[in-house]
Amino acid sequence: MRITAMSKRKSKETSSTNGECISQVQRILRERFCHQYPNGKLFGVELQYKHLLELLKRTTIHGESNSALIIGPRGSGKTMLLNHVLKELMEVKQVRENLLQVHLNGLLQTNDKIALKEITRQLQMENVVGDKVFGSFAENLAFLLEALKKGDRDNSCPVLFILDEFDLFVHHKNQTLLYNLFDISQSAQTPVTVIGLTCRQDILELLEKRVKSRFSHRQIYLMNSFDFKQYLRIFKEQLYLPAEFLDKPFTQTWNKNVQSLSEDKTVQDVLRNHFYCSKDLRSLHMLLTTDPSSAWENSPRLLPALVIKHQGLSVLEICLIIAMKHLNDVYEGEPFNFQMVYNEFQKFIQRKAHSIYNFEKPVVMKAFEHLLQLELIKPIDGPSLRAQREFLLMKLLLDNNQIMDALQLYPNCPTDVKQWATSSLSWL
Repeated sequence: MRITAMSKRKSKETSSTNGECISQVQRILRERFCHQYPNGKLFGVELQYKHLLELLKRTTIHGESNSALIIGPRGSGKTMLLNHVLKELMEVKQVRENLLQVHLNGLLQTNDKIALKEITRQLQMENVVGDKVFGSFAENLAFLLEALKKGDRDNSCPVLFILDEFDLFVHHKNQTLLYNLFDISQSAQTPVTVIGLTCRQDILELLEKRVKSRFSHRQIYLMNSFDFKQYLRIFKEQLYLPAEFLDKPFTQTWNKNVQSLSEDKTVQDVLRNHFYCSKDLRSLHMLLTTDPSSAWENSPRLLPALVIKHQGLSVLEICLIIAMKHLNDVYEGEPFNFQMVYNEFQKFIQRKAHSIYNFEKPVVMKAFEHLLQLELIKPIDGPSLRAQREFLLMKLLLDNNQIMDALQLYPNCPTDVKQWATSSLSWL
C-alpha cells in the first residue's frame, strides 16, 4: 500500500509539473505570436539589425541624437526587428537604467494634441506639466525634454521616440509633430532618437520640405527576402522553447517534437503553400496560434489539423470532409467525385442530423470547390473540357487522424457531426 501511495503521489506531482509547464508554454507562445516578443535568430535581416543596433547604441550609450525610418511591407518584421534590438540594448545596465521610450501609433494619436498628451503620460510627467499653458506645441515639447535633464548633455536621459504607422503622422496639421521631433534630434540638447515604422515606400515624398531637411535620411529596408528553407527555420524557432525553460526534460521532448513536426512532409506542404501565398510572418503566427497542450500531445499531426481550424471552414465544409472520410473507409481509398460526396451528405442529413440545415446543391458545390481551392482535396487527373465538374475524380489529402484532431480543435462543432465522424459505418 505504501508503494501504491508513493506511486500515486509521484504521478500527481508529474501531472502538476506538466500542467505548470503547459501554462508557461502558453505564456511564451502568446508573447511571441500576439505581442511580437523577440525570440531566436533573425533571418535575412542581419545587416539591418546591425545598422539599427549601432544607431541606437550611439544614442543610448554615447548620447548622440538621430533619426531613421524602417520601411517594409506589412508583416515583413519591422516591429520584430526593433524589439530584437531593444532586447539586446536592455541587457546593458547603463541603457536599462536610463533609456526612456515613447511609443506612438498613427492609428491612435490622430492629432498633435493627442500625441502630446500621450508623450506626457509615457514620460510620467503629468505632475510637472500640471495646469501650465503653453503658446505652441514646440514650447510644450521643449519644456518636457528640459524637465528630463540631469545637468549636462552626457548625464541627460536619452529618449527614444518610436512612431508606428509613421505615414499617418504626415497628415497631421503642418506636420508639426514630425518637424519638432526631427528638429530636437538635430539639436545639441537632450539625446533623442526618432524611429519611424512604415510600409509606404514613397514616405520621403510625403514629407514637407522643412521636415525633410531635418530628417537624417537614414532608411532601413525590409523586403522578406528569405527562402523556404529559412522559412522552415523561422517556423521552428517560433515553436522552440528556450534553454532556460523551467523543466529541462520537458524542453528537450518539446523541441524534439517540433523538429519532427518540421520534417513531416504534410506539414511542409502546408507551410510551403503558406509561404508562396504570403511571407507575412503574422500569417504564420495565426496558423500556429492554438492551445499548446494540444501541440504537446499531438505535435506531429498538429499543422494539418490546424489548417481546417484556421482556414475558416464552415460546418458544411467539415461535413463534406467527413463524408469523404467515410467514402475512403468504404472504398479503401479509391477516388471519389462530388456527386458521391453529396449523396453521402444527404443521407446523413436525412437520417441523423438535427442541427444541420439541408443546403441546396449549388451551395454544397461551392463549399466543395472551396476545399479544392484550399488543397485539402485534389483532382486525380487534369481538368477536362468534356467532364462535368460533379464527376471529376478527387482524392482527400487528410488522413483520419488529422480529421479527428481537427474536429477536437473546431469550435462549437455540432454533436451530430462529431458522432457521424466517429461512426465506423457509412450510410450508403
